[in-house]
Amino acid sequence: MRERIEWLFGVVLRFSAAERVLVSLSAVVFAIFVGGVVVLVAGYAASCESAALYILGAPVCYNPVEVYLVMLEGSFGDSFSLAATLQWTTLLLFTGLSFAIPYRAGLFNIGAQGQFILGSLATTVTLLWLADLAPSGLAGTLVLVPVGLFAGTLVGALYGLLPGYLKVRFEMNEVITTLLLSFIAADLAFVAVDRFFTTDDIQGTVTDRIPEEATFSPLVFPSSTDFSLPVFVFALVVVAGCYWLLMRTAVGYDIRAMGAQPKAAVFGGASQRFTTLFSMTAAGAVAGLGGAIYVMMILGRWQTGTPPLGFDGIAVSILAGNNPAGLLPSGLLFGALESGGRAIQLRLGVPSELIEVLRGIIILLVATPELFRLLGAHLNRRGIIDVDTGGSD
Repeated sequence: MRERIEWLFGVVLRFSAAERVLVSLSAVVFAIFVGGVVVLVAGYAASCESAALYILGAPVCYNPVEVYLVMLEGSFGDSFSLAATLQWTTLLLFTGLSFAIPYRAGLFNIGAQGQFILGSLATTVTLLWLADLAPSGLAGTLVLVPVGLFAGTLVGALYGLLPGYLKVRFEMNEVITTLLLSFIAADLAFVAVDRFFTTDDIQGTVTDRIPEEATFSPLVFPSSTDFSLPVFVFALVVVAGCYWLLMRTAVGYDIRAMGAQPKAAVFGGASQRFTTLFSMTAAGAVAGLGGAIYVMMILGRWQTGTPPLGFDGIAVSILAGNNPAGLLPSGLLFGALESGGRAIQLRLGVPSELIEVLRGIIILLVATPELFRLLGAHLNRRGIIDVDTGGSD
């Protein structure tokens, strides 16, 4: 049995880049088929006034072909749909990076959600404080935008540094600390806004709106969309910068070496303490930067109910092989599923629960091959299995 398992992992780990892409595409096709079957079964069990199709004389409420066509149209069919897809993709690029960077160092940052929330709150509070001090017009934009982005990045970095310090100082598992710190961040932000930053004329736990000069206005896309194309380009620049950092710098080499062979990396002169602190701080910084953009591009204020972008970023990173170069197609898939799912619910009346099941099936089946490969690589690095990868990562 052990030999069979090692043989199976060996086949997967020796896949070339083209073969991995082919496997991913095959997984997408299989996921679409399985999702269609689930839609058919759910449509057969549901009750509706008019059937979408009949199978062997039995009425079925949902037509899987129509569901997928609406999902595709709701993701890329027009400028509004494309803006919604790219909006979600932009944020997932940051949270995906927040998991990918420390993973390359052999660390698991499960706390991007908390870093994202505190980064968005720090940006909001800073911009509200500067609202009466900054000039108006273009001069105000030149002051407020960099300060807002810096505030979110700084607070996210500090909140990412905390679990890194706990690991190097007390050897606390970063999976546990980052996960628990996410819940602490959400509750801390809620209490802070509810006690200090809300006003009596606003219902709910929300802040005042940040100055108009500090928001990112839609460009190219319709003004009614909450998406700014320059912000998307900026996100791509950040992804490219992180890829350069990991693949073309001495720090990046130490990060990758620490993740691949920790003992050999330390023997070669790499500092495990510095690598851990740097990786977790960088992860928190990009997550906090994403939180800043979430406020400045979409909400215009801080409010409760932040979507689980930090946790979705983990799946985005895994699907991309935890390589910044693969985050764009992976993030686009998740963004399309999000915007397309909303279109299905609005136009076809499909229950939100079924849409979540459909999205979950697609994500699970598409991510499983890459997750299996990463598991094999991890077991091989730890010596649990002995597989000749042929020099592949």
